[in-house]
Amino acid sequence: MNEENGGGKMPDEEMGEGSSPVADQNTAGNVTESPEEKKVTREDELLAEIAGLNDKYLRLSADFENFRKRSAKESSERAERSVEHVVLDLLEIVDNIDRALNSDESSLREGVEQIHKLLMKILQNHSISPVESLKEQFDPNMHEAIAYVPSDCEEGIVIDEVTRGYCMKDKVIRCAKVAVSKGKKEE
Repeated sequence: MNEENGGGKMPDEEMGEGSSPVADQNTAGNVTESPEEKKVTREDELLAEIAGLNDKYLRLSADFENFRKRSAKESSERAERSVEHVVLDLLEIVDNIDRALNSDESSLREGVEQIHKLLMKILQNHSISPVESLKEQFDPNMHEAIAYVPSDCEEGIVIDEVTRGYCMKDKVIRCAKVAVSKGKKEE
């Protein structure tokens, strides 16, 4: 049998142990991959690309979740600081009220007037201003009518302000509660 192979050695023996014809041909660069091997390689490339994109998506999702949590925390801290600033301003008023309550009655009115001025200054510092209502035309965006009474004024004019309204910048934060003229009394 050895003679049939031309010299007594088997083809595997000539290449050496552990060698295969495919391995030797690949190193020589003479072998082309079969279509099945290309398909498997393309599938592997696509699977690797999918895995990479999935990893990228998971990292992006985690980054977004961290951003969302950080933003919520910063927003909460900012709101707390805002409240703290307003409360610090109001504590000045509390101190002044305490002083007024501990003083004699002769200077009580003066103390209350000073407290009122301080409070109005604090409101102004926070861009809060009172809504002027008396003798103005009734505006449902700024006024809440609690009474509609006959008077000497023209109909629709605010004749009494029961509770003052306030604006923060251009936004009404509390409507004024007012009495509105019904017009002249008919006899």
